[in-house]
Amino acid sequence: MTVEDPVKVRERSKESWEFEEGAEIVPGRHALALLGGGYRYEVYLAWDERLHTVVALKLLRPDRVDDESSLRRFRTEADALDRLQHPVLPRCFGVELDGPHPHLVLEFLEGPRLSTLIRKQKALAIEQVIPLALQLCSALHYMGAEDMVHLDVKPKNIIMGAPPRLVDLSIAAALERAREIVGPVGTDAYMAPEQCDEETHPGIDYRTDMWGLGVTLYEAIAGRLPYPRGEGDAEGTDRFPQLVAEVDPLPRDIPAVLTEPVMACLERRPADRPTAAELAATLQPLADVLPRRPRLGRRRPRI
Repeated sequence: MTVEDPVKVRERSKESWEFEEGAEIVPGRHALALLGGGYRYEVYLAWDERLHTVVALKLLRPDRVDDESSLRRFRTEADALDRLQHPVLPRCFGVELDGPHPHLVLEFLEGPRLSTLIRKQKALAIEQVIPLALQLCSALHYMGAEDMVHLDVKPKNIIMGAPPRLVDLSIAAALERAREIVGPVGTDAYMAPEQCDEETHPGIDYRTDMWGLGVTLYEAIAGRLPYPRGEGDAEGTDRFPQLVAEVDPLPRDIPAVLTEPVMACLERRPADRPTAAELAATLQPLADVLPRRPRLGRRRPRI
């Protein structure tokens, strides 16, 4: 499985459909607002006449419609969404890959991204982080049981609803196929060592996603990444400091009963990281003693 060089992808122009409000994207689905997008796709809030509700329409950008790699990735994502049915994962209501506007019909999820909360609040209260971690462990444990890996666990891919949702399965893969990946795949700052350099750190497995979860929880607690951020257009350890840099300690006011399991997720060897079920078992007693009504301030509870 060959992964396209992300640097080359960034260099391409991001063409947009520029649908105006009310424009018919495909028969029965009308644009309401542009929600965002990536290098290969953009997402519109749309009205679906058959479902009679708003949905998130994920479309390939105009310059990617005839690109076989992008169409194949869309098909893989649709297959993953169809296969994976879990309360913390998004739902897909349809896929159309033929015609002028290849797209996925996704559940519209209300709520801010975790990355937005971190940017605004700098650090989340422990009362928020622990339940979030348990929900994400639930989704990752389920994916592992289905022989699937997400490969892009990060704050931007977490919608803070009730429950929170782990979204964007565009590079999720069956474990057997993930082990055939050649070259880096994922988002640089959240990639496990085995995703960055398959030669020195072989072995993508279920614990690969635990690294992404560990970085995500660290950032939610500390308001920063656990190591200096690499340069996206550099190579080797400049681009991937996680290959050589030591993880910075978490703030001293964070209880050891929380810092230790989070730091365990950032062990370089996958076998040294906890599984999702093991991390959940460690965190559940902490959740049991938290106040039932979350306090949203920065003050740390005694746990």
